[in-house]
Parts: sequence; C-alpha cells; structure tokens
Amino acid sequence: MSLLVKLAGGTLPTMEIVLARSMVMAGLSAGAIVATGGDFRGREPRLLLLRGVLGFVALTCFFYAVIHLPLAEATVIHFTSPVFTALIAAVALGESLRGREMLLAALSLCGVALVARPAFLFGGSASSLEATTVLIALGGAMVSAGAYTTVRRLRNERAMVIVFYFATVSGLGAIPAVIPVWTTPTPMELLLLLGVGVATHLGQLCLIRGLRSERAGRAMTVGYIQIVFAALWGALVFGDVPDGWSVVGALVIIASTFFVSRN
Repeated sequence: MSLLVKLAGGTLPTMEIVLARSMVMAGLSAGAIVATGGDFRGREPRLLLLRGVLGFVALTCFFYAVIHLPLAEATVIHFTSPVFTALIAAVALGESLRGREMLLAALSLCGVALVARPAFLFGGSASSLEATTVLIALGGAMVSAGAYTTVRRLRNERAMVIVFYFATVSGLGAIPAVIPVWTTPTPMELLLLLGVGVATHLGQLCLIRGLRSERAGRAMTVGYIQIVFAALWGALVFGDVPDGWSVVGALVIIASTFFVSRN
C-alpha cells in the first residue's frame, strides 16, 4: 500500500488518494456485509465512529508522510505506533504491560532505525528531514495507536463492519478537502488508486483479526516486520539497495518479532 501511495502521490493530491482508497474499501466491505446478511449499524456504533475518525486522521498523516518523505523514513516514524498502542491499551483497556515486551519493542525500534537511518537522528551528509513533516508523521503514529486500541476494544464486532465504518468516515472526511485540489487521474493512476484500496482492504482485515485475538501492544509489535518489506520495495522499485546496516537492522526486527510472538 505504501509503495502504491508513493507512486500515485507523485502526481495526485494526498486527499484524493485517501478518498479513492476509502471508496474502494467501502464498496468491498459493504458488498461483503450484504452478501452475508449482516447489519451495517454494528453493535457499538459510537466506538465504530470513533475508530473511523481516528483512522481517518492517522491515514491522512501517514499518506502525507509517505508522499513527502523517503519511504523508509516515513515507515520508521510510523512504526513508533506499537509502543504508543501498548501504553494507551494499558491505560484505556487495563491490559498488562510486560517488561519483556517493552524491551523487545525498543529493540525493534532500534532495528527500524538501523534500516532507515533517518538523517534527523543520524545526521550525515544528507539534509535533515523537514521538521513539520516529521511531526505530522509522528502525530499520525500516535493517533494510529488510538485507533488500534479502539479496534481491540471492538473485538466482538464483525471485521467487515469495522472496515466499513473506517472507510465511510474517511471518505466523507476527505471530500471537502478534495474538491479544491481535484486532479482527474489518468488510466494508470486509476490502477494505482485501485491497488491502494485493495491492498489496504486486505491489510485492514488481517490487522483487525490479529488485534481481536491478541493483546494490542504485542500484536502491533509483530507488525514491525513491515519495515523489512518497505526496504525490499525501496530496493526493487527505487533502486535503494540495503547496505550492511540495513541487513543488521532487518535481522534485529525479525528476531524481536519472533520472540514477541512466542509468548
């Protein structure tokens, strides 16, 4: 999804990508709900609406970061969200916060930093990332943590209903921002937008199923493996071949997620 967003964002406004993604997801989830005779209202509409609002804000921040930052840097900032998820879930849901999991989460963050080595942390000859964009990305990670914790609270809700609310709220929120900057997409851009929607839909279903069956902090820490895929996409599409430090970072992430998933 991140790769397709970055490709589409070269020519299309951020909110137009958010709108297209939301329309695809809303259509797919609505079709699934109708096909199974489900109820669109859901069991807890207020929490579903809250999840939709938080998800929309987080999604907008993340898409903006992906488009305006290098893919690796945007991903590493976003993946501070599991730490925030564990902290929020401990306060809001009363979930236990084990020291071992916090240590492994910190090790995973170190691995993420080694893979991306953002200039604002490591310095070097490259210019530092634009501060406002970094803050937007970090804010999106924090809001994502709130959204993930809400999903954990909705563990008895049907996954398709959660996705439908998220997509519908995001679409409605994006429309006012899209109107003044609308750009008619080309056929290739339409394919990219469709791909963003389908990839996100499948990812959301997997994410929801994981959060419904596992404690929020632990489940989201396992998601660090995404940084490895981000590095691979960067190498294949943008020619950013990982160096030795990136390989070491990837191994740290894989090892940490393995031990987290063992308990």
